[in-house]
Amino acid sequence: MQNNIYLIGAGGIGMSNLARYFLAKGKKIAGYDRVESELTKQLNREGAEIHYEDCVNLIPPTFKNKTQTSVIWTPAVPNNHSELTFFRENGFKLMKRAQVLGEITRATRGLCVAGTHGKTTVSSMIAHLLKQSKVDCNAFLGGILKNYDSNLLLSGTSDLTVIEADEYDRSFHRLTPFMAVITSVSPDHLDIYGTEAAYKESFAHFASLIRENGVLLMEAGVDIEPNLKKGVKVYRYTAPKIHPKGGTEADFRATNIRTGNGEITFDFVTPERTITDIRLGVPVNINILNGVAALAIAYLNGVSDDELRAGMASFRGAKRRFDFHIKRDDLVLIDDYAHHPDELRESITSVRQLYPDKKLTVIFQPHLYSRTRDFYREFAESLSLADEVILIPIYPAREEPIPGISSQTILDLVTSLQKCLLSKTKLLEHMKTGNCETLLIAGAGDIELLVEPIKKILNG
Repeated sequence: MQNNIYLIGAGGIGMSNLARYFLAKGKKIAGYDRVESELTKQLNREGAEIHYEDCVNLIPPTFKNKTQTSVIWTPAVPNNHSELTFFRENGFKLMKRAQVLGEITRATRGLCVAGTHGKTTVSSMIAHLLKQSKVDCNAFLGGILKNYDSNLLLSGTSDLTVIEADEYDRSFHRLTPFMAVITSVSPDHLDIYGTEAAYKESFAHFASLIRENGVLLMEAGVDIEPNLKKGVKVYRYTAPKIHPKGGTEADFRATNIRTGNGEITFDFVTPERTITDIRLGVPVNINILNGVAALAIAYLNGVSDDELRAGMASFRGAKRRFDFHIKRDDLVLIDDYAHHPDELRESITSVRQLYPDKKLTVIFQPHLYSRTRDFYREFAESLSLADEVILIPIYPAREEPIPGISSQTILDLVTSLQKCLLSKTKLLEHMKTGNCETLLIAGAGDIELLVEPIKKILNG
């Protein structure tokens, strides 16, 4: 990799950890992102040069020398992007983010976490369990881990590297895992894959990339049949009380689950022994299942029983993963990244279990026109579990509008008695008159920018 690294889409959660990685390696970093965010502000403070207009003239002069500059870009950037076009037409070395991570997994022992749901939480848990133990690790995460206020962890001693393996655009096919986790294969990104069968096949191919004598850990309900290399050990994990599939036959599982006084504790069953009294630092039901996956990988890499207990109890979670912003007896505000119908259902169900006697309001921003088109019925079914549903317009990200597809498409099928579709401005006005007890804000677009304004309104 050359001394200058230019990132197109620098503010993305995955691209930003590469920026931090190369800054730590002493490289000069510059790049473009569509909007300024807290993350891009932090990158600028850390030494990067990020700008927010697609303009070739804004590329720093030293980054226009192709003998000194490597360019990394994200598939979320359109092909007609003028800066990307400039670098292509002038013979620069261009790499997708996944290619760079692929090189890192070939040079280290990659612990790669894939799946439709849960991969950010599981990879973050694995990173924390290893980092606070004698084993240690590096990590490229898909969320800002609160324990470290970063999405990048580096080690001077360990060659283990935790990577969130993204299935979008088949990016995870660039990786060469030492160990791989597959949390779920519920269909998604059908704009890329076309069919559920093709989507599942992509995970089977990902598993086939695991090194000889490596490890594949799959949730008990995952139904793929990969062609594995010689010596790859296959394990299953589950939490029978939460996800009945697999039951007591899974190699790693949670048992003796105890919930009360705002805490969740369970015993962790391994193929060799049971490790008692694992307490979740983020006590949400779905984190029992996530925790079992993370504990299994840490266990297989030599983390001790006491280190497993201490690590899981001290894990604070990733930002925007069931993130509490207000937690009072009379008012609760939770922000969650849920953007797939299954994730949304899990999130709403978790809130219901925590606060069964309180009115539940959900504010949701659909992400992508194609995902809305493919799953609007399922979104409506999940949202209907709430007492009140407020939708805002679809966040398009990389897409152009699809005729006949909007947030209203979902809202029409929601069965909750209180439901509406509001602009962002109207939403903030509505919150001033709303009667909230428990409020869940969900979505993967820019809805996170509304969390602080809504929090301020609710706090009066």
